[in-house]
Amino acid sequence: MEKLSRHEKAQHLIKGITNLPTIPEITTRVAALLDNPDVELEEVADMILTDQVMASRVIKIVNSPLFKPMHEINSLKRALIYLGFRRIREIALTCSIIKAFEGKKGAFDIRVFWQHSFGVGIVSKIIAQRVRYPEIEKAYICGIVHDIGEVFLSNYLENEFQKIIDLISGTSHCFVDAEALMLGTTHCELGLCLAQKWNFPQEYCDVIEHHHAPENATLDPMLVAIVNLADLFCSVRQLDYGGREWVSFNLAEEKSWEILQSFSPNLSGLDVERFCFELDERVPEILDLVESIFEGLH
Repeated sequence: MEKLSRHEKAQHLIKGITNLPTIPEITTRVAALLDNPDVELEEVADMILTDQVMASRVIKIVNSPLFKPMHEINSLKRALIYLGFRRIREIALTCSIIKAFEGKKGAFDIRVFWQHSFGVGIVSKIIAQRVRYPEIEKAYICGIVHDIGEVFLSNYLENEFQKIIDLISGTSHCFVDAEALMLGTTHCELGLCLAQKWNFPQEYCDVIEHHHAPENATLDPMLVAIVNLADLFCSVRQLDYGGREWVSFNLAEEKSWEILQSFSPNLSGLDVERFCFELDERVPEILDLVESIFEGLH
């Protein structure tokens, strides 16, 4: 019953906002093009070029440390060739989500939020590779979008969300518990409502709803566990945005670790300390990526 009431509260809050952002139509049109097995690269490039902000961001992302091209790529068509059709859909969606919430004042710095989100995306990709999850790109994009409910709270319930930030600042308490206490719902249910409104794939919705409780995932527990674990790692490696301190976790006690081990038993020998050190080395890359995406595009 409590879960149902959280969903109802989230739906009520979402319906109360008249100027909710929308995912640009171009993203849907690009996705539709990519669903056609006979589509030509030029058609996709021409479609993306109708949105200059998206086109610029695609080029910035492909030149970022994430993709590491040997030479700088300056044209959209070359960028699309380098990415391949499978990744174009993911990058287009990423650019659209950033654009949807851009230029709005909120309770936290939006760039710091995206540093966390891209951090979780990149770490999700690394974990997915380690556990041999078959759809690495899906893990990456789910990591990026897992916290979209937080942006809604920051931008559209700024005063209430600021009280939540103040409440947990300097403590090890997490957003989801404080939100449930003060709002009667959380960013998980709010994010789910947004994702459904934007017609996100069901697997994405499952991650957004359950990334703090992977044991409740219904469609792809392994994917949700990957994002949950990536979120935890980023929280202890200074890729967080809530002002919390003393955040730590015991991997062996995490439900996500139990789920991943059931799918990939070889994980039991993972050197967690070394893995965290590897993540530390990726932090500058993540910060550079977010900076490059926003540079000159305010």
